[in-house]
Amino acid sequence: MSEEIINRVAESKLITFNLEDYYLPGKRVVFDISEWLLEGFLLKEKEFRVHAAEHDWSQYQDAYVALQCSTDAVVPGWAYMLLATKLQPFAKRYTQGSLEQLETLLYAETLKDLDVSEFKDKFVIVKGCSNKPVPPNAYVLIIGKLQPVVKSLMYGEACSSVPLYKRK
Repeated sequence: MSEEIINRVAESKLITFNLEDYYLPGKRVVFDISEWLLEGFLLKEKEFRVHAAEHDWSQYQDAYVALQCSTDAVVPGWAYMLLATKLQPFAKRYTQGSLEQLETLLYAETLKDLDVSEFKDKFVIVKGCSNKPVPPNAYVLIIGKLQPVVKSLMYGEACSSVPLYKRK
């Protein structure tokens, strides 16, 4: 008794939305200012400005840069602003925070103007696994774009999805 095996996943009306497809390619860099602080904790303005003036900013050409301090130093806001003025001619994007915060910012900017009309009244599954660093907040952000237009929204893989939303 040989029955044909039917791939129900392949035949389903599910459309997979992969956030990894919206990952902006490019070099990511963490710029830790603690190395420019006295003993990693004290910012001395004159020395800090000298470091900023003498640093080779061209190495950040077309990079995405996360400005942060890895110590518990109290860093005045102007310090990050000064570094931003140096990065501005070179870096694609920069922010104060961690790499995850940088990725969240990049995804927020990318998804903000995303046209999701192709998903109108569709059954959509947001792919859960990725090989690229997709921050957790990107999954939350995409819900705000997709939920108003889709018929059904799930998370995971077609073979093991978690239902999130179904329009009544």
